[in-house]
Amino acid sequence: MNKEIISTPLAPQAIGTYSQAIKVGETVYLSGQIPLDPETMQVVDGDIAVHIRRVFDNLKAVAEAAGGDFNDIVKLNVFLTDLSNFPVVNEIMAEYFSQPYPARAAIGVAALPKGVGVEMDGVMVLRNEYY
Repeated sequence: MNKEIISTPLAPQAIGTYSQAIKVGETVYLSGQIPLDPETMQVVDGDIAVHIRRVFDNLKAVAEAAGGDFNDIVKLNVFLTDLSNFPVVNEIMAEYFSQPYPARAAIGVAALPKGVGVEMDGVMVLRNEYY
């Protein structure tokens, strides 16, 4: 199995023992992103909507570095410390994705890295000339 490490300076650098993404064949596994500014590596200022947009922007940068875009995401996992913010996720997700939407899970968690309220990861399957 050939694993290709995907990395871009347009998304936060890994803050642990992981890669921003790994590509195996046409499948790309996108590591979890939190609302870090890729330049400062600090949590962005603002409310949950600002944080959700930053997470989507970070995921988008990694997806593009892998040769894809949000249309290629087949599975998205959303981790929230407060599930009452899920309607905000839906509203903002509609700005970034078009139908058909990816499969998705929303998971309520007790805590996330750096004390943030949202983290997302996903799986992307790249389109090629055969399909």
